[in-house]
Amino acid sequence: MARYRGSVCRLCRRETQKLYLKGDRCYSDKCAVERRAYPPGQHGQGRGKLSDYGLQLREKQKVKRMYGLAENQFRLTYKRATRVHGVTGHNLLMLLEIRLDNVVYRLGFAGSRAQARHWVRHGHFTLNGKKVNVPSLKVRVGDVVAVREKSREIAQLKQAMEAVARRQIPAWLEADPGNYQGNVKALPTREELTMPMQEQLIVELYSR
Repeated sequence: MARYRGSVCRLCRRETQKLYLKGDRCYSDKCAVERRAYPPGQHGQGRGKLSDYGLQLREKQKVKRMYGLAENQFRLTYKRATRVHGVTGHNLLMLLEIRLDNVVYRLGFAGSRAQARHWVRHGHFTLNGKKVNVPSLKVRVGDVVAVREKSREIAQLKQAMEAVARRQIPAWLEADPGNYQGNVKALPTREELTMPMQEQLIVELYSR
């Protein structure tokens, strides 16, 4: 699978907003968007007005990069969203939110989604007591996500767990840092997703 190996701060600048891809750096004055709030490249400061297609494409790219998915993964998630009863755009965001790597990040067990995905792939987490290493697994209401006992001494994990109290945990999740675990209380609603996302533009793009 193709993997982006460039600067993730460059991706935030391309979308001209914080995508929180760099962990703690995104909350500091070192954030690239704070220092240079314009797209990268020679013509970054001189880009003209986007067309309707351009707006739709940028929105899709922004959400795709925010959750760290490749193009094929994102397209398959969208197709699945079209088959679920309800509003397609809302279904798409819900399917992205209930990915295991995103839940680990949302619980505060990792500084970024990329870090959460890395730790899940290396088997540092369990889902309902069973070791898992698939970041794209979809969690359900009542599921318990926990750090494996053997992994609780990893320095970076311990630092992340200590910072959980300072993180804003979504209402649909409940973190229990003392026991190195968290549980899914409910499925996320559109109102609980506070990042500026216009999912209707993505639906319009794929409906062309």
